[in-house]
Amino acid sequence: MASPAEVLAVRGLSKTFPGVRALADVELTLHAGEVHALVGENGAGKSTLIKLLTGVHRPDAGEIVLQGRAVTFGTPLEARRAGISTVYQEVNLVPLMSVARNLFLGREPRNRLGLLDCRRMHREAAEVLRAYGVRADVRQPLRDLGVGAQQMVALARAVAAHARVVVMDEPTSSLEPREVETLFGVVRRLRDDGIAVIYVSHRLDELYALCDTVTVLRDGRRVHHGRLADLDRLTLVSTMLGRHVGELREEGLTKFGGDRRAADTRPVLEARGLTVPRKLHGVGVGIRPGEVVGLGGLLGSGRTETAQAIAGALPPRSGSVTVAGVALRTGSPSAAVRAGIALLPEDRKSEGIVPGLSVRENIALAVLPRLSRFGLVSEARVDRVVDTFVERLRIKASSPHQKAGELSGGNQQKVLLARWLAMNPKVLLLDEPTRGIDVGAKAEVQGLVDELAAQGLAVLLISSDPEELVEGSDRVVVLKDGAVVAELTGDDVTGDHLMRSIAGDAPARNTTEKPAGTRAEEPAGRTAEKPAGRTAENKAAGRTADNRAAGSTAGKAAERAAGKAVGSTAGKAVADD
Repeated sequence: MASPAEVLAVRGLSKTFPGVRALADVELTLHAGEVHALVGENGAGKSTLIKLLTGVHRPDAGEIVLQGRAVTFGTPLEARRAGISTVYQEVNLVPLMSVARNLFLGREPRNRLGLLDCRRMHREAAEVLRAYGVRADVRQPLRDLGVGAQQMVALARAVAAHARVVVMDEPTSSLEPREVETLFGVVRRLRDDGIAVIYVSHRLDELYALCDTVTVLRDGRRVHHGRLADLDRLTLVSTMLGRHVGELREEGLTKFGGDRRAADTRPVLEARGLTVPRKLHGVGVGIRPGEVVGLGGLLGSGRTETAQAIAGALPPRSGSVTVAGVALRTGSPSAAVRAGIALLPEDRKSEGIVPGLSVRENIALAVLPRLSRFGLVSEARVDRVVDTFVERLRIKASSPHQKAGELSGGNQQKVLLARWLAMNPKVLLLDEPTRGIDVGAKAEVQGLVDELAAQGLAVLLISSDPEELVEGSDRVVVLKDGAVVAELTGDDVTGDHLMRSIAGDAPARNTTEKPAGTRAEEPAGRTAEKPAGRTAENKAAGRTADNRAAGSTAGKAAERAAGKAVGSTAGKAVADD
């Protein structure tokens, strides 16, 4: 049987940015009907390679061969017309345009007079989206759809463009499980139709479920290429990280530790009866100093809305928020920041990072008033604070003056963390802090969260990853349809109990009148009712040696700090100035 035809070949591709060698002599071959995994840590060169393939950047050396012909793309539109379509992690469409217009943007159907045929466009758009599990009014603005539905529209648009190569960059990061299954079906259909797919994901389960071959990048170079089935998970992770398999076998699935103990005091944060029409219904949560409280539930359950209501970004119709016993004016982000509440949003691109500003400017953004005297900002004081966090959080950038938008996703996330830690907050609200970042950066963020909690910071952790939520949380409050349906404490903080609670199999607990964490008899962190060994035992249950490495790694923030508290060090850096 003849081997499939070669669709795309990358030969000796190199790219250098000021002070950074992003790619060095990278090779990649893609055949018709092949799903090819492209993996590596954040900063390994995956995004740069994708941008070279799709015309965002031009290579300094090497060539791209598409269907036997050397090509050079000046713009993404040229690449798309040549047959290379891309589905990005962040939806890259026009939110104010209708769903149908977004789907057919640049190739709108016309009638015999050359005018836009709206009726045909709406009919065909509805038919196409039904195949992707999206049933919506295609005449409504795209922004009215949920993030998952928008991602499916972006995928449908890419596939409908008669592409020969489809590049998917973390396509499931915003999808619900049902939507993920639909996406998998689409990918398999593309493979059966002879379309080549480059699939980028940090979720190993997805890679092994879908991909035929794999290319591993590290520090801008290709370090492995071959059949994915020939590479077990532990070896794949060790190849990505450049570490020995033996080291990874000794580490757990996440970088969260099990020896943290929350202070047995009243909660530093108390949210009671938060109600937002059609979004939240009497949600209550309390967090003690040094405690990590997980917020579980499916997309749309009210997790993000709860964090936004606490941080003042979503004004509640009723309810209250207090920090250290002082009531806040709800619906006021500035009041929340002054009280010591910091929110790391789910969508770091549109709600967090300012891509056009430098790393230095992004970090200093919130703390500038504290670094100024008589309205004048001391550049030396800013530099001291920025240098502290670049070192402590191991932010990889060519210099503090590099634009934040040019950094990898994991490093952008660290820049956002640095911005808020510079404020020396009392409460840290983390909404999907490890979404869309690789296993190395993920472990660094998880280790940092553990370290901050050990220093006494109150943390609210929102995550769609059950392992992360269970291993990283002292307690888990479960939401469904905007209401609290369960609270897991002690030995009940397991993946099985979490899934049962989300499914509605666990008895509901009323936290509207008294927020979670305010009762004296409740265990504080990992107390006698929830021993430190609980984490180790739960981590071991049902876990193989291979998947133990899935999130273990690099993040040595705690070790590097060597007892020097990241948050307190930063606060001291600001205070000393």
